[in-house]
Amino acid sequence: MAAHMDPEEFRRAGHAVVDWIADYWSTLDARPVTSQDPPGTVAAALPAGPPTAGEPIEAVLADLDSVVTPGLTHWQHPGFFAYFPANTSGPSVLGDLVSSGLGVQGMLWATGPACTELETRMLDWLAGLLDLPERFHSSGRGGGVIQDSASSAALVATLTALHRASGGRWRGVGVDRRYRAYTSTQGHSSIEKAARIAGLGDEGVRPIEVDPETQAMRPAALRAAIEADLAAGEVPAIVVATIGTTSTSAVDPLREIGAICAEYGVWLHVDAAYAGAAAVCPELRWSHAGLEYADSYCFDPHKWLLTGFDCDAFWVADAAELVEALTVLPEYLRNAATESGAVIDYRDWQVPLGRRFRALKLWFVLRWYGVEGLRAHIRSGVALAARFADRIRADDRFELTAPHPFSLVCFRLRAGDEPSAALLERVNATGRVYLTHTRVGGRYTLRLAVGSPQTRDEHVDEAWELLRTTADGLLPEDDRPTR
Repeated sequence: MAAHMDPEEFRRAGHAVVDWIADYWSTLDARPVTSQDPPGTVAAALPAGPPTAGEPIEAVLADLDSVVTPGLTHWQHPGFFAYFPANTSGPSVLGDLVSSGLGVQGMLWATGPACTELETRMLDWLAGLLDLPERFHSSGRGGGVIQDSASSAALVATLTALHRASGGRWRGVGVDRRYRAYTSTQGHSSIEKAARIAGLGDEGVRPIEVDPETQAMRPAALRAAIEADLAAGEVPAIVVATIGTTSTSAVDPLREIGAICAEYGVWLHVDAAYAGAAAVCPELRWSHAGLEYADSYCFDPHKWLLTGFDCDAFWVADAAELVEALTVLPEYLRNAATESGAVIDYRDWQVPLGRRFRALKLWFVLRWYGVEGLRAHIRSGVALAARFADRIRADDRFELTAPHPFSLVCFRLRAGDEPSAALLERVNATGRVYLTHTRVGGRYTLRLAVGSPQTRDEHVDEAWELLRTTADGLLPEDDRPTR
């Protein structure tokens, strides 16, 4: 029987694992972005069961190389332009390593005082970094917490909104009326899922139409939907506005939406999962105009702020409402610190009871990069996206399909949906880049999202060259530009 790994064995194995990760990062550019193997390849290469006797770390690392990495989509690859980025960085990985080594379970202040207090301070640091309204700082009635994802943030906001809209009845008797949630037709799928989990069902979500040019929510359409529901005896509970929608990175007009929510007493949650990180740069904070109306707000440092998944920063303007909605205190969790009312128990700010020490990786990232380092990273992504958009504009076979205020560019072939879909398939098949698609105004649209810290000018230029030359082979001679 293998013994527990002692500290010296851990030290030796840990050096080997760190070396493996460093080698992986340094060779990413030479790897295909997506796996070239058919489904089932990795499973077929794995034994049917675990080994009878323990194996050395060298054997595990060898199988990482031969079995696991060939079956990966490499999210840190400089040619990964799909979805939105899921950054990590050296400091983040080291912070996660320390968190795992400590093994702290931070459900209560009493089970990890430093875990709780560091998290509170990190959310205040972030609130200052993004210039969020004072009502979200822990020095007042509000404060922040790390959720695993913006999806969990949307669920927690929805539950707290139901608690408020019901006058507190929801916590005791559940969903006893027809409550309604509102978001634009471009809102994230997690909003619909949150409504299902909360008991509102798909019919409880009112999709609000968007401006065809900006793809942003139309405030007049929101007002009309709320008034129609009130007239029908239904209860508007929550509006979810988005800063940086998934399809096109559209920005909903918060000031107008917020004024409507204030008028009707509806909870306003702002989902800035992707684009919230842009507000570290003062010149990009225009996207947050009107945020003072919000009851809750979230963004994902694990998308564009160099912090490994999972790390969603979620704030509320009134923490007492959140705690009242979600708290459950069995006898075995009672303790003097909780009873004193002088501490935060983050178990009351989320759906699960248990929680990891996520604030450590955020602390490592913020201290390593500093404010200027983070701003440089964001500005680099925006500049690279603008560089790519210029290439699109200069080729009359292509067109931009939406504004690109951040680091996402949406474009298509003017020739139509089928050529655009074929272009995406062929370009991705090269293994050099990975893009995804959406539909804008019903039309097939390609998405190129910049975000990897390893992506540079030459990688964006390579993506454009692949797209341009592949289009040459797809389109008739008459549709090709003269050179």
